[in-house]
Amino acid sequence: MNDDRKWLPSMTALTSFEAAVRHGGFSRAGEAIGLTQSAVSRQIAQLEDWLETPLFDRVGRRGRLNEAGRIYADELLPALDRIRRATSRMTMRRSPGALRIATLPSFGMRWLAPRLPHLSALHPQLVVDFAARSQPFDFAQEEFDAAIHFGTPDEWPGAAMDFLFREEAVPVCAPGWLAAHPLRQPADLLTAPLLSQSSRRDAWARWFASAGVEAGTLPPGPAFEHFLMLAQAAAAGAGVALIPSFLIQPELDAGTLVIPFARPLSSERAYYLARPLDAPVHPALSQFGDWIVDQARMA
Repeated sequence: MNDDRKWLPSMTALTSFEAAVRHGGFSRAGEAIGLTQSAVSRQIAQLEDWLETPLFDRVGRRGRLNEAGRIYADELLPALDRIRRATSRMTMRRSPGALRIATLPSFGMRWLAPRLPHLSALHPQLVVDFAARSQPFDFAQEEFDAAIHFGTPDEWPGAAMDFLFREEAVPVCAPGWLAAHPLRQPADLLTAPLLSQSSRRDAWARWFASAGVEAGTLPPGPAFEHFLMLAQAAAAGAGVALIPSFLIQPELDAGTLVIPFARPLSSERAYYLARPLDAPVHPALSQFGDWIVDQARMA
């Protein structure tokens, strides 16, 4: 046995051990991976012989993970997960035009989705799957080729950033709410119910500061995870919300939301296309990247 192979037990033994850990027993592990309970037990016994270390304490035909087993599982299970993800990514690469993109939910619905017919017309060979993600993640641990990020480039280590655009957030409310609560100056909003997006709870404080209003400590108001939920709450008359204008253009055009003060809030944060920093060149991703950057410039 050479030096490399002596550290690689049987894959069947490893998957049996993993299944027993995940499912809490040999019987349920066998059901999960298509083996009998006794076959799982034998595979784990072979692994223990290989390691010269018991991984389970046996009580009759049942096994309970011991301390050595927990230590081994903590390192082994993430490694097996990475093997699965790597295999899945390689399978996806069999289709040269296949991409998987993570996008901020509201951005995907209001900015990206309406532009996809143009992408399909320009690059009919591209097959792009989109999934909603709101926070940065490790590309090495996820099955995504790229992601839409809002923030600053240094907030996503290990990613290369293609700048798309900055946003302007505007205060909006329902026209009926505004009629019942007349607003003459920005300071009047200090007594209004202020609705926030949950990851930008400081937005109102920054808006008041930009308007020259001494706001002090604002009382916490209702917060919503996604901007479109926030827009629905404002349109229903729950209060006043700060929302990027490009996300609510349909509501503004329809008059279900109105802007009481034309004082947009800008910041240095922006939208980016985030890509794995050290990933090999992927022609389909290059085409998608060029397209989305061009769309952002035109917008």
